[in-house]
Amino acid sequence: MATISLRKRVWGWFFFDWASQPYNTLLITFIFGPYVKELLDDGAGAQAAWGYGITAAGLAIAVLAPVLGALADISGNRIRWIWLFSAMYVIGAGMLWFAAPDDFNLLFTLMFFAIGLVGMEMATIFTNSMLPDLGPREDIGKLSGNGWAFGYVGGLLALVIMLTLFAESAETGRTILGIEPILGFDPVQREGTRFVGPLTALWYALFMVPFFLFVREPRRMARPAGAFGKAMRQLGSTIRNLPRTPSLFAYLGSSMLYRDALNGMYAFGGIYAAGVLGWGVVDTGMFGIIAIIAGAIFAWIGGRADAVFGPKPVITTCIIVLTFVAIAITLVSRETLFGIAVAEGSRLPDITFLTLGAIIGAAGGVIQSASRTMMVRQARPGHMAEGFGLFALAGKATSFIAPASVAVATQLTGSQQLGVTPLIALFLLGLILLFYVKSDGDRAA
Repeated sequence: MATISLRKRVWGWFFFDWASQPYNTLLITFIFGPYVKELLDDGAGAQAAWGYGITAAGLAIAVLAPVLGALADISGNRIRWIWLFSAMYVIGAGMLWFAAPDDFNLLFTLMFFAIGLVGMEMATIFTNSMLPDLGPREDIGKLSGNGWAFGYVGGLLALVIMLTLFAESAETGRTILGIEPILGFDPVQREGTRFVGPLTALWYALFMVPFFLFVREPRRMARPAGAFGKAMRQLGSTIRNLPRTPSLFAYLGSSMLYRDALNGMYAFGGIYAAGVLGWGVVDTGMFGIIAIIAGAIFAWIGGRADAVFGPKPVITTCIIVLTFVAIAITLVSRETLFGIAVAEGSRLPDITFLTLGAIIGAAGGVIQSASRTMMVRQARPGHMAEGFGLFALAGKATSFIAPASVAVATQLTGSQQLGVTPLIALFLLGLILLFYVKSDGDRAA
């Protein structure tokens, strides 16, 4: 086989972000989440149910991530794991087609949604662990930012396709272009909107082709005898020794909290807008387009800031911005804006929420790109998959906190606005722990 150039390997790696982004964009936030809310016809109830579903997926990821990461470091077969979890992604997303309005089964829907989410998150662990193989240390931040920006562009294109050609309004049965869904989909059965599941699956299957063609392991090796046992012992040793690596320990704790809060914003953004402001799928989709454009632009800019200043100051700035946005969100409703009454029918709440969405998209893209760069600096050389497995564990072991706390707070108060207040505390706690993180990890000690 001819040698694959570094440029092709980098672009192949970028295509994972492009292929996988629609799960976040179309399913979690802007299309399928609000659609579930419409079917349940209960904003608070939908927000709570969504929270519990994402919590279950997060717990599965927390258990699997560090174990499989350590095993991949021992056996060197990351590509095989990516194939497996890609299959879960495609199956989970594709089965969401069956969330029909006249035969809606919430448990069935959440189960397949969780299968796809686990597949997406686990595949991300192994692709992220390949980042150090793509270039010298000084280029890692730029590569991460470029990949994240490229992924946002893919998510944007998929969202535009959904909004213009498929996702119909519940009131008019037409897309944002004023046409009925193409391919003969029945607006009454919401087939255009339900196609978001199969489209997400097909998108991933198609655009993962460059990844599997051009991305290779840095070295191939046979799986050693007793690999699983060795991986478990190595993982156990790493976890026991975390207090002896204080920078890594602090970063895992910090990222656990601020990423949990950010994921909470993404997971509940669409449902929040649907319930509090009365937005439909099309309105929420337009909100998504603005947020994604901001995310793509600032992920690219953030990658360059990362290369110049390092990931820590970039992450710190983003957490501060997101904390203020989380506070602002709770003060926006159809009747009032930051405590001031607004006229009936005023568009000010909508414009304000769109602006906040753009800021979330911008800061969210930057902080996620910089976070995986920081993990490269914190992880032990030769143990990247294990390191990113722990990174996923940190992001998922307590990932139930944001959705569960939002779900509980929403149920107790009966208010979607008060329900999202736990996110503010998570951002602040993550910021405090970040102060104890060394920019170059424990190797700099």
